[in-house]
Amino acid sequence: QVQLVESGGGLVQAGDSLRLSCATSGRTLNNLSVGWFRQAPGEERECVAAINWNDGNTYYADSVKGRFTISRDNAKRTVYLQMNSLKPEDTAVYYCFSNYLRTYWGQGTQVTVSS
Repeated sequence: QVQLVESGGGLVQAGDSLRLSCATSGRTLNNLSVGWFRQAPGEERECVAAINWNDGNTYYADSVKGRFTISRDNAKRTVYLQMNSLKPEDTAVYYCFSNYLRTYWGQGTQVTVSS
């Protein structure tokens, strides 16, 4: 199993920045993809960004390319999502996930961007 604990959400204004953290524990992270989904009210859950723990390859949704950066700290077993130039449409609950044969989820952290 993998345990995931998010932190760093909050209320900001459009144009501001936030950094989300996802601290992991449990099984080894080798071969895992770790990243972030988000879900806005009435919307489907969307994969925002992900990183392969082994090689560092990344994925970004088109809606966040150039504004969000995902990174990992191997020693801390933590994944970060740096979010810059935030927009009101980025408002959502952000969920950390890990995936290899099975998907695990964190509890979610609220990000609210006011205009």
